[in-house]
Amino acid sequence: MSYQLRFTEDAEADLVRLYELIPAKDQTDWSLASRALDAIKNGIRSLEQSPFSYRKATSGNPFLRELIIPFNASGYVALFEIDDDQTVTILAVRHQREQDYQ
Repeated sequence: MSYQLRFTEDAEADLVRLYELIPAKDQTDWSLASRALDAIKNGIRSLEQSPFSYRKATSGNPFLRELIIPFNASGYVALFEIDDDQTVTILAVRHQREQDYQ
């Protein structure tokens, strides 16, 4: 079974923010930003096949889950919800060192 992935507007804004965050710290490092975005995209693609294999975000909702995406010394976390047997919605994406989802 393959799930269709969709993104909320907030999640799309998170991807733009995270992409722009790296060059904001170092204007010469656009390639690092591109590699980070590729890592996020590849991680999220794994949800098409097995979204239930990732950790629950809360104990009260088995459909709200988090995907850990390794990158360099830290990585990213994607919050997603399994809507039904065909659809997964990416709700938010953050860097692991951020306090919480934006």
